[in-house]
Amino acid sequence: MNSIRVRIGVLGLALLAGLSAPTAGSAAAAETAAATPTVEEQRLDKAVPQEILRRSGFDAAAAQFARDLEAAHSYAQAQRVVVREGSALWRSAVDRAQGRGPAGGDLSRDDDRPLYWARLSMTRDVRTWEPGFGLSDGQRGALLDALERTSRGQSDIRYPHGGLKRVLVTGFDPFTLDRDIRISNPSGATALALDGTVIETADGPARVETAVFPVRWQDFAEGTVERTLRPHLKRVDLFTTVSQGRVGRFDVERTNGAWRGGFQDNDNIGRTETVPVSDPGTQPQWTTTTLPYAQIVAANSGRFPVYDNTSVTEIPAGATQAVVRPDGPTPGSTARAGGGGDYLSNEIAYRATLLRDRLGLHDVLPGGHVHTPVLQFGAGNTDPATGAVTDPEFVRNRLDIIAQVRAIVGVALEATSAS
Repeated sequence: MNSIRVRIGVLGLALLAGLSAPTAGSAAAAETAAATPTVEEQRLDKAVPQEILRRSGFDAAAAQFARDLEAAHSYAQAQRVVVREGSALWRSAVDRAQGRGPAGGDLSRDDDRPLYWARLSMTRDVRTWEPGFGLSDGQRGALLDALERTSRGQSDIRYPHGGLKRVLVTGFDPFTLDRDIRISNPSGATALALDGTVIETADGPARVETAVFPVRWQDFAEGTVERTLRPHLKRVDLFTTVSQGRVGRFDVERTNGAWRGGFQDNDNIGRTETVPVSDPGTQPQWTTTTLPYAQIVAANSGRFPVYDNTSVTEIPAGATQAVVRPDGPTPGSTARAGGGGDYLSNEIAYRATLLRDRLGLHDVLPGGHVHTPVLQFGAGNTDPATGAVTDPEFVRNRLDIIAQVRAIVGVALEATSAS
């Protein structure tokens, strides 16, 4: 990790340039009190997160960040620490997942949870830090934003020049942690496993770049999805957002709805409203996948069945009650759930495909959402209160899901090349 830490890179410097600098004597330079840790950050002190960090070696990264931040004597120094360490955390997580460097402990390399909990340790440090110089709320927020972007791979999406096809895949953090704090998210694990890898196809190699998103309504309302994807959608050959869905099956979600159903996020906040986007006056109620769903469903991509999910929940035109439509929305209806539901997995699919359409790429860019199976623990390890943080079946399930997402992406690439 030390060798990675010193390489800030061009994008890191760009992030530094984008952060607001303190101005002497101005309100922006005024010292403000540290904030209370968020609900999400407060879970860090429980035994399971600490065990995951210890058994992966990521406790050392979190501790190093805290020391480096404490040693910063100016806002500019703090900026450099945040960008350097956030970028290093992402690269360390990717390297660990892909078998490069030391494992850092006995936790399996495919595990996405060390990245999640280490990031929260770092954001909590920034949020509660009381430096010896003036730090405004805006400056602290800018540091947190840079840390989120760099440690999620959002600022690390880079495609080489040349004849390679370009694929963009996104995943999510673990969620429903109050139900079982041991939870892992196979979509996040997939992002780590695939980042920077090459998939060979009959039409040539394809480079995959990935990023991970938070399970928080507010981040989506503030445009984290659009900010991350917009610079790349006109340059990629295929994209898919990925999240954890139903037990025992993959789903290619045919239709996405413009509705938030209120389920609590990782900060225990719920939102029930139309998905907030820029230019709401032209906002459609529905968007659709342009992934080659028929070929994906027909392919033998792995041990889990794959379905073309066409169901939605709508309020029909002129009606007031929501109904389920197995074959998709009817004309003029109002969305109440896409095929992927009414939570953030549906929302990232809606936002990504709406961005595709607003960029004029609907007819030329294959993109949509894939739901993975729920990642399950072994039969004797299902009690959240007494269960182990991992077991052989849990690891096998996650590895099989990762491999099948990779295969699905390969099928999609082959199908779009042939069309």
